[in-house]
Amino acid sequence: MNLLIVAILGTILRYKIVFSLPFINQKYLLHAHSHFAFSGWITMALMTLTVDYLKKNQNSNAFKKYKSVLWLNLLTSYGMLFSFPFEGYATVSIIFSTLSIIVSYVFAMMYWKDLKLISIKNISHSYLKAALIFFVLSSTGVFALAYMMATKQVEQNYYLASVYFFLHFQYNGWFIFAIIGLWIESITTTLTIMPYLSKLFFWVLSFAVLPTYLLSTPWLSTNIIIHSIVIIAATLQFIVWTALLIITIRLHNAVKEPIYENRFVRKIYLLIALSFSIKLLLQLVSSSTYISNITYGFRPIVIGYLHLVFLGVVSLFILAYSFSKKIIPLTYTSKAAIIIFIVGILLNEILLMIQGIADLAYYVIPDINLLLLLAAFILLIGITFLNLSVKLKH
Repeated sequence: MNLLIVAILGTILRYKIVFSLPFINQKYLLHAHSHFAFSGWITMALMTLTVDYLKKNQNSNAFKKYKSVLWLNLLTSYGMLFSFPFEGYATVSIIFSTLSIIVSYVFAMMYWKDLKLISIKNISHSYLKAALIFFVLSSTGVFALAYMMATKQVEQNYYLASVYFFLHFQYNGWFIFAIIGLWIESITTTLTIMPYLSKLFFWVLSFAVLPTYLLSTPWLSTNIIIHSIVIIAATLQFIVWTALLIITIRLHNAVKEPIYENRFVRKIYLLIALSFSIKLLLQLVSSSTYISNITYGFRPIVIGYLHLVFLGVVSLFILAYSFSKKIIPLTYTSKAAIIIFIVGILLNEILLMIQGIADLAYYVIPDINLLLLLAAFILLIGITFLNLSVKLKH
């Protein structure tokens, strides 16, 4: 349902670019859209799925223990949803944003302690712990923004560095490591074949998160040594992910993992893997100073990259994982809904890519914003049908 709300807000934002909606402040609604997408949809879903993991592996009463934290996260998310559209960054929205961060700290501390209580540990625990660290670390960017606004000393580069710090450690830290942890928890049979290699993969991917932040802030990595470290980190991430993917696919035929039993869901996982591979490849390409200088600041390219991760990797994984774990029933309606949703993602990414390339050439494509509105509407239809499928159960 929260994903449906995110889709509705996204459609309204696209509609306002094409048609007049004078009673809606575009900037304020964008804040509501992004904050609720992060906290109300992705974080809410990942918290729930990771608590479900605890329930199955350590504590059957896990949801009872985390009930207050989950409800508080939902409350702060809806607080931001209903305050940002009317006031932007002001008293009420800042209060709910701050409370949301506090809730994330409480969740991280509780979950870290509970992970230690699980007797049979595997590499997925390391990914989940790293996700919690990045989750907490990302809030540093928010506090830096708050300090600048409070002191009224907003310098453009520092402002952007703070925004990208939050985005980077949410997207590439909390989101990605949480879903990799959940994914690996489901394929532990495969990974027991290569325990030392899987640990090496983890440490490389983890350490690479820190220097790759500088890809978002090229003005901070002008030193040739620092920039070389960034390039090495981006290269290692791509190599390690490719190796992990190849090994997993090759071992799949030998070890039948329950998560891949359904052919339809297996195809979704392959699409997620492709999306993440493209994401890492784009990240590697952007480590080139020449390409970074050309593409940096072109909004369609940035939006396309963020939506590739948000929709094509994280959101799709949450839905596919929920199908494979039978949290969301896999029915004819839900299958149709996901297909429509995927069509919307593909159309959105293709159009943003075309718009980005056209912007680089300083060429305006006629009706491109109308087509992007169509893509947003297709995404909305897919998520609407998914919600209906849960109710109808057929």
